[in-house]
Amino acid sequence: MISFVYDDVCDRPELCRTLLQMLFNRYLVLEQPTQRSTISENEVIRMALSQAQSLTPKRVASHFGINYRTAVRLLHSLCTKGWLRPIATGGGERIHRYELQRGAWEFIE
Repeated sequence: MISFVYDDVCDRPELCRTLLQMLFNRYLVLEQPTQRSTISENEVIRMALSQAQSLTPKRVASHFGINYRTAVRLLHSLCTKGWLRPIATGGGERIHRYELQRGAWEFIE
């Protein structure tokens, strides 16, 4: 129940409207500005910037406490977006390491 003094409603309706708006704004669901994947990708880029070596899925998985396959998908997503570059090892068929592309830190929100 919300109650207002009659004098406030008559003499200061803007105050009453503002108070109601403040009350109802708590319960409005706002659209989140970023998705979870974007936050994860930003954190992987921050990790790459803080380390002087290339990233591996195993290191990303242990650092963030996520599944190995989830780390691989996350690194592939960053490669698709052009933020990371895969480094082929051996005959060039398997990718075990990733390095940060030049200018990728500009994408961090």
